[in-house]
Amino acid sequence: MLDSRRVDNLKLRVTEDGTELSLHEGVQAIARDAAGLHAAADDADAIVRFCLDRRGVWLAVAEGAGSVHVNGRRVRRMAMLRVGDAVYVDGVEMVLTRDQPIALPDDALPADLQAPPGDLRVVLRGVGGKHHGRSFTLEHPRLVGSAAEADIRIDDPAFAERHAQLSQVGAQIVLRDLGTPDGSLLNGQPVRDALLRPGDQLVFDAQHRFVVEGPGATAKPLAAGIGLEVEDETQARTPRARTWRRWPWLLLAALLTAGALALLLLFGAAR
Repeated sequence: MLDSRRVDNLKLRVTEDGTELSLHEGVQAIARDAAGLHAAADDADAIVRFCLDRRGVWLAVAEGAGSVHVNGRRVRRMAMLRVGDAVYVDGVEMVLTRDQPIALPDDALPADLQAPPGDLRVVLRGVGGKHHGRSFTLEHPRLVGSAAEADIRIDDPAFAERHAQLSQVGAQIVLRDLGTPDGSLLNGQPVRDALLRPGDQLVFDAQHRFVVEGPGATAKPLAAGIGLEVEDETQARTPRARTWRRWPWLLLAALLTAGALALLLLFGAAR
């Protein structure tokens, strides 16, 4: 479920020129002309639509639209989005972002970057790049970098050996930069040190994507699959809801068929 307190902070940022479009609950159509992407006054002109509802943020691709991708994966009809996702429409990139990340207090971690054991239920799950599908618990600090000893290794010679560290300090999840020139992306915003919350998306080296998951209402990610087509929630549940109702009728039909065969065999033998 989308946190209603944060809906007003959702926006689309066009990477090419930095323009931003605030999102609100309901449907917003995006069209394209010679000047680029813009909010469409007439829904008929839309090439994509963004919908905010109780389930989260939906992307719908209009019929006849050009190439549309989310985080590099083709979307032909519809997909759910996470904050921080990159949406490509005919080669133009838009990033779904929200309010600025929570700044990290100077005393969030001691100087030696150590922290007490964290909650095993808090994990960093890969949703893109080499670590897609893998989960890293934060019961102890995790080093991100290209070094051989890194817990989350980014295998790129240009990537810093010690890029950042993720730790859980009490109830807080902390991202701390280790002196890199570029920092990281948190929910589409460049950051160095920040406090993380369940549902936040982190991106390292432009393509390695992770989502923070943990206890709480926002722990469930907004997207069941990034860039994958999904059906309407009601339609997807309908076959499952009706399956159990068919079983009694199937059993009755099987019993009647068996009875009919038994009668045929009985009378056939009598003749």
